[in-house]
Amino acid sequence: MARATSTYVCQSCGAQSRQFFGRCSSCGNWNTLVEQVAAAADNRRRRPVAAAPLDAAAGIPARAGRSEPIHAVGDRPLQRLSSGYSELDRVLGGGLVPGSLVLLGGDPGIGKSTLLLQSAQAMAGRHPVLYVSAEESAQQVKLRWRRLVDQLAGADAPADPADGAAPAGPAGLQLLAETDLELVLQELETLRPAVAVIDSIQALHDGELASAPGSVAQVRECAAALARIAKRQDTALLLVGHVTKEGMLAGPKVLEHLVDAVLTFEGDRFASHRLLRAVKNRFGATHELGVFEMRGQGLAEVLNPSELFLGGDEPSAGTATIVACEGTRPLVVELQALVSTTSYASPRRTATGIGTNRLHQILAVLEKHLGLPLSRFDCYLAVAGGLEVEEPAADLGVAAAVVASYRDLTLPPGTVLIGELGLGGQLRPVGQLEQRLQESARLGFRRAVVPRGSGLGRLAAGLEIQLLEAGSVAEALVAALGVNPADDRG
Repeated sequence: MARATSTYVCQSCGAQSRQFFGRCSSCGNWNTLVEQVAAAADNRRRRPVAAAPLDAAAGIPARAGRSEPIHAVGDRPLQRLSSGYSELDRVLGGGLVPGSLVLLGGDPGIGKSTLLLQSAQAMAGRHPVLYVSAEESAQQVKLRWRRLVDQLAGADAPADPADGAAPAGPAGLQLLAETDLELVLQELETLRPAVAVIDSIQALHDGELASAPGSVAQVRECAAALARIAKRQDTALLLVGHVTKEGMLAGPKVLEHLVDAVLTFEGDRFASHRLLRAVKNRFGATHELGVFEMRGQGLAEVLNPSELFLGGDEPSAGTATIVACEGTRPLVVELQALVSTTSYASPRRTATGIGTNRLHQILAVLEKHLGLPLSRFDCYLAVAGGLEVEEPAADLGVAAAVVASYRDLTLPPGTVLIGELGLGGQLRPVGQLEQRLQESARLGFRRAVVPRGSGLGRLAAGLEIQLLEAGSVAEALVAALGVNPADDRG
């Protein structure tokens, strides 16, 4: 009988150690080593590999392996499966790829299970779908499904013969409430569904491992077993993953390397909108954004997300409108700034939705090139709607909002500001300017302040939008505000 041995495995990085230490020597995290008992591996002899025969003509070993030239590999058409939601398909790169693994992470209560249950409901009308619930019972999942279907279909929904109060669901949607990995694999082998949802990967356990569910070994082995069967029978797998208190995906890093796509579901659980992003995607881009809104009937797609991030119709001092691009999608967003006299020796700088270092840099440029004494004032900046704007095209809008709040001015309605601000006070061009202007014109904006030399006069004429070109931040603010902010120095 094999002798049992103890191994200490780090729950953060998966590193193994023979002895227990308070701190992992690989990743440096404290109190992450957990003891795991495993049987000693059998010393199995490898089957000897016969020597490859020599090619008499070339004097080199003849080909006897399984590899082949890359140009000889057969082409296989990539037919994606629609998830039933255009926002989810956008982030995935056009839909689910058969045989792929997609990991969806997010904070508790953000709506991961709701999104995947709705998507499974939509896909089941075209493909067989298996929903594996490892955290909730079958009755709990049915209650959520019934609530979603009732509110979507209304009173016209047909009744289920088994339960007169429940609407009939698609025949292709199968539900399995199980945590045993072996039983889940058997069900996948029997049904061979086109799409399978595992909610969640941390709740599954392999009976051959002694560690508890959710540990590094369990998550790694369960994900590897699911990946093998998904690749073998071309089943698209959607895995729900937990997150840590730091917001990172729980489990070993090998889990993120094993899957083909990693999606994150973001947003304030007490707010209505949710943002879906791709952190990793082997079959598409990672800069696309999907926007959903939590309603009474579940998650609904937001086809015009700019309406979420715009303020009211009444303009106010210290607000400016920018056009941020998330992948190929332009979003019209409102910025709000507040500049007030400081009561401390060092003024406060607070930014929500934009990097604080970026705000410090813009304030330094304004003080240097416009002579505004912003170092004696507190400055608060926020992006309406809770969106994170990371691209430098928002620099001009930030500068205009700060100057408007400092001078107590109001930007003319219907004006958007697009441009990157250099350290010398010059305006630098930005990418995807045509898409930004088209989105602005569609929402009714009639004036756009852009860097000089854009060469979009014909496009602006076709969109009925006036282009105000500027080469520096001073020229841009004069064009936007109608006054020279540098006139009042000190």
